[in-house]
Amino acid sequence: MSPNEDPKTPTPPPAGPDEEKTSDQELARAEKLRKLQAAGVDPFPHKIEWTHSASGILSQHGGRTKEELEASPVLVRVPGRILSVRQMGRATFFHISDGRARLQVYIREDALGREAYERFSLFDIGDWVAAEGRLFRTRTGELTVQASSLQFVAKCHKPLPEKWHGLQDVEIRYRRRYLDLIMNPETAEVFRLRSALTARLRRFFDERGYVEVETPMMQAMPGGALARPFVTHHNALDIDLYLRVAPELYLKRLLVGGLERVYEINRSFRNEGIDAEHNPEFTMLEFYQAYSDYNDMMELTEELLGGLVRDLLGKDEFSYGDQVISMKRPWPRLRFREALERYGGLDAAAFEDRSAVVRLGETLAPDKKPLTYGRALDVIFDRRVKHHLAQPTFLINPPKEVSPLAKAALDAPDEAARFELFISGMELANAFSELTDPVEQRLRFEQQAEEKAKGDDESHPIDLDYVQALEYGLPPTGGEGIGIDRLAMLLGNRRNIREVILFPLLRPRE
Repeated sequence: MSPNEDPKTPTPPPAGPDEEKTSDQELARAEKLRKLQAAGVDPFPHKIEWTHSASGILSQHGGRTKEELEASPVLVRVPGRILSVRQMGRATFFHISDGRARLQVYIREDALGREAYERFSLFDIGDWVAAEGRLFRTRTGELTVQASSLQFVAKCHKPLPEKWHGLQDVEIRYRRRYLDLIMNPETAEVFRLRSALTARLRRFFDERGYVEVETPMMQAMPGGALARPFVTHHNALDIDLYLRVAPELYLKRLLVGGLERVYEINRSFRNEGIDAEHNPEFTMLEFYQAYSDYNDMMELTEELLGGLVRDLLGKDEFSYGDQVISMKRPWPRLRFREALERYGGLDAAAFEDRSAVVRLGETLAPDKKPLTYGRALDVIFDRRVKHHLAQPTFLINPPKEVSPLAKAALDAPDEAARFELFISGMELANAFSELTDPVEQRLRFEQQAEEKAKGDDESHPIDLDYVQALEYGLPPTGGEGIGIDRLAMLLGNRRNIREVILFPLLRPRE
């Protein structure tokens, strides 16, 4: 710093890696900030006093008439971000927002004093202020704060995006979620809905005697799902670790130990593709109940999700895109093979020609070679069938080959005692009658290892510690995982998973 440089003179923050050089607007805002500081205004106070939020005022007093406000004055001190300004000579109207609602503020020179009123010209759209005064209604009927004083709360150094240009750009909305939240209040409502549904899920399981637990996110053996893991390295132990693809095997260890009902709301990671339904980092609910099977899980799922929709949306149905989804019970139970016959173009004879099924699967998904018979059926279902399942549907008994942690179905030994719940063509839940025989489990793991040796990166590894846990006795167990991101997509009517993840993974800019 040179001897002649004023240490209080603000300069705009440096441009980020994906930003252009400082704009004229930013320079102008920096000059206004300098003038505010010269006038003795603290642009970044440690705290402020306030009595109401903008949304709270509208909720509490939005129904009061002009006459009622005059008869019983309501005094407020409300903070918010300036979103618009309209000056009319010696009076000015401006709107502030708390992120949920916009509230109008009215200031006059004779009420604020000339110095304070002229100082408002140094405030910019985007700045945070606190307005103190009484509520009244304008001639147009808008509820407004007639301010007797203003306090500066925080400076916005950069101009806000134009509403109908920059903020509709999904690249900006996802990279700079804070701008999305500022300019699009409906975005914040989606995440409030997501928070409410997570709280409701916890309450549901807590009321039924489940114990909420936490399991490792870094694991020596990635298990619980057929997925490709992320790999990291622990320097102190000098070992490779894997970010979990699912918490399943740890949760079932707890049932071996005697915890009869457990659940976890967990972050999981899969080193796979990104699309409208998949993000490498995602949130799941997993829960396990002793002395149960997958039929019990279906009953519980109907109760859980049906009640969730009623609690959050106030009815048994909701809109998703151009569909109306009804959550009224019971939901149909469709066998995997029946679904392939009905929608996938396979007849009974086609199932017997295993090599033809594999060739069809590899044609539909050439990137997934090599395929086994069971995996080929899974690919055919994914490409041809699932989009037909609009209303809540339990798809039951897929091939045992792609379900290494599930018991065989009682009436079909080549099928798994398992279901997947589909809504609007999207898999929302996956549940098993959990495999409890340690000998059979080890055999299944060994079969998976054979497939991995042939090039299948998503095969399940052999987890001998988990097999040893089963040797101490796992009671009959029903277990299930529900994707919270996808559940938020459905209830928030969002077609892309990035719309319900605050900070989705994006490719870094150069």
